[in-house]
Amino acid sequence: PTLESALSFHLANRLSSPAMLSTQIMSLIREALDSDPDFRRNLRADMLAVRDRDPACNCLPDVFLYFKGFHALQTYRVSHYLWRSGRRVLAHYLQSQVSQHFQIDIHPNATLGSGIMLDHGTGIVVGETAHLGHNCSVLHHVTLGGSGKKGVDRHPKVGNGVLLGAGSSVLGNIQIGDGCQVGAGTLVIEDLPPRSVAVGVPAKIIGRFVDVTAQPSIGMNQLGSKEAAEDIVMFGMDGI
Repeated sequence: PTLESALSFHLANRLSSPAMLSTQIMSLIREALDSDPDFRRNLRADMLAVRDRDPACNCLPDVFLYFKGFHALQTYRVSHYLWRSGRRVLAHYLQSQVSQHFQIDIHPNATLGSGIMLDHGTGIVVGETAHLGHNCSVLHHVTLGGSGKKGVDRHPKVGNGVLLGAGSSVLGNIQIGDGCQVGAGTLVIEDLPPRSVAVGVPAKIIGRFVDVTAQPSIGMNQLGSKEAAEDIVMFGMDGI
């Protein structure tokens, strides 16, 4: 069996219900994987992202079998394929099943890049017009939420290599630049320039990564370690 066939079987058995048998869901997943070479590449990149960034992960089989953030992300990729092919009722069914079983809600029309880690996953919400770039790490209870009326582009656009800390909320059609780090519990309602370090409610920029290639999502240094501090120019924090 291939990785694709194993994933189809595993996810189908987790997402089935009296309304839709596991064999039916397995066929949809296989169709999406067979039709979209990007999906097959993203599947592998997502697995490696979790293995390389999560210190609680011991091996790739752990990611494949047990990590619900990975499962939710791959199911989103199936629902996104269905959404783009006009089968929106089926796409919403998978979104609903992911929300019920994994406590993660990603709209099928959202755009998510490759090499993403949803760490722990519980409580993550990604809205309809949101964009999440490549190599991002998103912790539990993160919201990429909308501001505005139905039918408009109302969700955040997050660049590559961004780390979104636990409980952070990014609201509205704003830009989060490449290589940003958003601290736990932060509320972001305005654009963040590339490589910014932001904390607080509302968010304030307290530093900026010196290295223009910095990807805090890879290092996962959230507590201001000595190694992380050496790479960041810190600003004043008055009023936070």
